[in-house]
Amino acid sequence: MKIAVTGGSGFIASHVVDHLLSAGHEVVVIDHRVRPHRDDVQFEDIDVLNLSALIRATAGCDFIFHLAAVSNVNYAHKYPVYTVDLNINGTANVLEAARLNDVQRVFFASTVWIYTGTRGNGSLTEDEPFHLPDAGHIYTTSKIASEMIIHNYWQLYRQRFTILRYGIPYGPRMREELVIPIFIRKALKGEPIVIQGDGSQYRNYVYIDDLARAHLLALNKKAENQVYNLEGSRRISIAEIASTINLVLGGGIRIKYVPARPGDYAGKEVSARKIREELGWEPRIDFEEGMTNTIAWFKDKYGNGRLSEGLTLAAMV
Repeated sequence: MKIAVTGGSGFIASHVVDHLLSAGHEVVVIDHRVRPHRDDVQFEDIDVLNLSALIRATAGCDFIFHLAAVSNVNYAHKYPVYTVDLNINGTANVLEAARLNDVQRVFFASTVWIYTGTRGNGSLTEDEPFHLPDAGHIYTTSKIASEMIIHNYWQLYRQRFTILRYGIPYGPRMREELVIPIFIRKALKGEPIVIQGDGSQYRNYVYIDDLARAHLLALNKKAENQVYNLEGSRRISIAEIASTINLVLGGGIRIKYVPARPGDYAGKEVSARKIREELGWEPRIDFEEGMTNTIAWFKDKYGNGRLSEGLTLAAMV
């Protein structure tokens, strides 16, 4: 099948491209100004805000994986109008291009962060209702709004979809400003790092290959017009990130604790039961193995820098 991937040069999307190619699909990478990490794909240097160009680039495609977005929450906070434009209008453009080109299905990259806009307790499922004033951030609001438009396109135009709400991914090629690359880079450079608070802050991290593999499973017709949480299998605390880096790099890391930042988001419990039961997906790669792979990639990128005195663990992203 011929599959377009918007934002295909980015961290998550580039791994989705790898998995699609390995499965024998023809891939069209749609991105703006950033070339793909590999040459065996068709590349269209297109902004998803350019509807006419997007229609041309997706002509003849069977599916579209729409991952192009402002995903850095700090950038979204700084540039709210652009974030709304790219994340919401860009999604509408993808849906319109899919409708006009008779694309079988659009797959949308959402996020478990939208559950900040819910008031439920326990392990939250895909059916959890939203209380819109609680969304709390331009980024999460843009994803909620995009999901609503996707449902509109099904209701009004019968444009089929699958929504994938990502957990917090990590692995090779992840963005430099995120917490794990910051930790690894500082460790390899021998710079001190600090845990803010007691280190109990956590996220359910999911390794990037596990996350990307779910996209292949979602091609199944069972996933048509469905929403799935792609959450990690267990809590990974900031203290465990420190101890795992220490283990993988052979010990000798000094960890310093300082007072916690006020207002750190503690996260919510999100259930991945639905995709496990319907598509057979669950994370396979444990955190130590995933971090070993991630550290090896960054060591190669940084030129095998030498770990020395200390490690500081800053903010959880």
